[in-house]
Amino acid sequence: MEKVALAEERVNKLRNGGAFTEGIVKLSLGFWALFIGLLFPLLIALILYYESRLAIEKFGVIHFLTNTNWDPVAEDFGALTMVVGTAISTLIAIAIAAPVSIGIAIFITELAPRWLKPIVSGAIELLAAIPSIIYGMWGFFILTPIMANKVEPWLQEKFGGLPLIGQLFSGAPTGVDVFTTSLVLSIMIIPFMASVVRDSFNMVPPIMKESAYGLGATQWEVIRQVVIPYTASGIAGGLILATGRALGETMAVTFLAGNNPQIPRSLFDSFTTITVALANQFTEADTDIYLSALYYVSMILFLVSFIILTIAKLMVLRLEKRWKA
Repeated sequence: MEKVALAEERVNKLRNGGAFTEGIVKLSLGFWALFIGLLFPLLIALILYYESRLAIEKFGVIHFLTNTNWDPVAEDFGALTMVVGTAISTLIAIAIAAPVSIGIAIFITELAPRWLKPIVSGAIELLAAIPSIIYGMWGFFILTPIMANKVEPWLQEKFGGLPLIGQLFSGAPTGVDVFTTSLVLSIMIIPFMASVVRDSFNMVPPIMKESAYGLGATQWEVIRQVVIPYTASGIAGGLILATGRALGETMAVTFLAGNNPQIPRSLFDSFTTITVALANQFTEADTDIYLSALYYVSMILFLVSFIILTIAKLMVLRLEKRWKA
């Protein structure tokens, strides 16, 4: 009896100790989830607001967002050129990368031979490991001369004379412009979106595709009517991840954008983005209002990233409902 009682006592101690440890782990995980998911972004927003309050008081919101002048000497600052440049380069990069990424994912999961799938997957994932400064140097020293001497003059010759569309191909083709920057950005974000979409496609239950084939569907019909609707949320995740990657890119854009504070009216115009301005000017900010204006721009980038990602999520959720209807 004593041995039984001793054994029960030890079991109770282990249970109590396990419950205590489990409680500590749950509390710790809950704290870090709350901190990373809510408190940390809120803390960043509060710090940015605190540091930018001088510029907010002087320029307000409407004037700062609609003013195209950025003159540190006259202490007149406006963020419109940076916001527009960031939005344009990101949207064009997403427009190029999204169909390519989905096509890569379709090829890997549905079309490629079994022996080729790991090779293509590994090659795509290796692109994500390349530092952004390497992309920038490659784009500036290798791609820019090709774009300036071959691609952009050809595009200007073929499309420059068209009404409305021709305006997009006007100007001097220098290669340091919106088009080259967006193209390099799209190459940089393709691995992220393609990997997410590929993993989503691999999660489609085989019985769903086999059932569609049994009903007489072609391979393209299975992809379009079964695989893509089933993985709409995965495509949304890849799109959101790629958008966030493009919004925050700095080094590659610094090499290729030209750092010209103007609103681009052509794909061949040089421009600037919020990240480029921050990278180039933070060490030059020698006055309180100048530094505050840069923090103000940083806060706008934070808000723009949040708004664009929210809009992208809502748009894809709407498409998802239509696909699954």
